[in-house]
Amino acid sequence: MAATAPVPTTVRELLFGVPMLAPPLASFDPLAVPDAPFPLFLDWLRQAVAERVSEPHAMTLATVGEDGCPDLRIVALRDANPGGWTFATGAHSAKGRQLTARPQAALGFHWREQGRQIRLRGPVLRVDAALAAADFRSRPVTSRAANLVGHQSEPLADPALVPAAFAEALARAAADPELVDPEHSLFTVRPTSVEFWQGDPGRGHTRLRYTAGADAWSRELLWP
Repeated sequence: MAATAPVPTTVRELLFGVPMLAPPLASFDPLAVPDAPFPLFLDWLRQAVAERVSEPHAMTLATVGEDGCPDLRIVALRDANPGGWTFATGAHSAKGRQLTARPQAALGFHWREQGRQIRLRGPVLRVDAALAAADFRSRPVTSRAANLVGHQSEPLADPALVPAAFAEALARAAADPELVDPEHSLFTVRPTSVEFWQGDPGRGHTRLRYTAGADAWSRELLWP
């Protein structure tokens, strides 16, 4: 009779042997890159979409709370151009308040299937309200309803309150496609640094960092 494998009793034992950066991974030549980071980001994003990377628009947003500690969550990239990377949130949500009080942030993309990461950090600007309203109206009705419910991150006394609040908001959103949540806001991170990280199974990762200068971006390779 074959011996039964021991059951892991610690996190270290549970994770030991779990593979990371399993090939095949994407390739990256850091010497054949554009002068600015956005064209390279767009190229990587197109590859991610073409290769069906899971949710390539999902990114980690890091802000700073009132207590000075960093705060993290996953948000969706709404748009990007050479001027910055844009996401949406409620102005009075936790992240909206944090960004208003301390308009600095970091973003992180992780495309596991390709072994790629992209890291950005820099000041944050709030986008014009008219563009935020247009973004709100472009969303599916269920997304608009979720925004109209509000109360994001507030304590919830009774889970039974959620279905009724969502149903009421859904009815409002469906009845008036032009209805806009006045708290819906767009924020744009205008990065001062952008790093492109290509993983390697042997840990010889390729890292390229762009840093914004007065008139142009500079580039440098980083040790793995």
